[in-house]
Amino acid sequence: MTTLHDDISDAGPGVGPGDVPLRRITFSVNGVRTVAEVEPRLLLAHLLRRGLGLTGTHMGCDTTNCGACTVLVDGATVKSCTMLAVQADGHEITTVEGLATASELHPLQEGFKEAHGLQCGFCTPGMMLAAKALLDRNPDPTEEDVRWALSGNLCRCTGYQNIVKSVLWAAEKLGASSAGKTPDGGASSAGKTPDGGASSAGQTPDGGASSAGQTPDGGASSAGQTPDGGGEA
Repeated sequence: MTTLHDDISDAGPGVGPGDVPLRRITFSVNGVRTVAEVEPRLLLAHLLRRGLGLTGTHMGCDTTNCGACTVLVDGATVKSCTMLAVQADGHEITTVEGLATASELHPLQEGFKEAHGLQCGFCTPGMMLAAKALLDRNPDPTEEDVRWALSGNLCRCTGYQNIVKSVLWAAEKLGASSAGKTPDGGASSAGKTPDGGASSAGQTPDGGASSAGQTPDGGASSAGQTPDGGGEA
């Protein structure tokens, strides 16, 4: 049994079915502060799926083998099918629903689409959260780094190769964004126009001088000379 509250009140926790005492816990899910009354035996995966309706956290084995239920607890990967909900008290939980913004996908979600990293999709939420934990601590992983980080997550469809490619694609995009580049390698700033021409630095887009004491045809516009080379004073 799970009861959600808008905020903490003075009233103590209630009693569940069969006179099971409830525990009141306060935690954050995808940045939203949450207060709930839960049975001490309730699993975190069940709280997320049934109590909060965050069904992106999948249940595959109930034995921590498959990794489909992986979430992030304070940024670290946890298999929520073997973590009690009461253990989430005071912690920050991130599920797959927390990756995208209102207007765009997370680069990992884009990567799994662009590199065909999923087939049935059942393992995908856990894979993406395990990959996010990796990229948060290592923005430029090798293929071996990715394979090791995902070694606790099983996939029965893809053979893993495209999953690894998806994570590396996301790492490249995140790196390009932080370096001020577009994903295809073009400059997004650094004083250049999108086609590589200079937007400042004393030159016109075709390479001619726009200042620095010269006219566009190379003649002197100041520096004590007239355009034909003679002295003006």
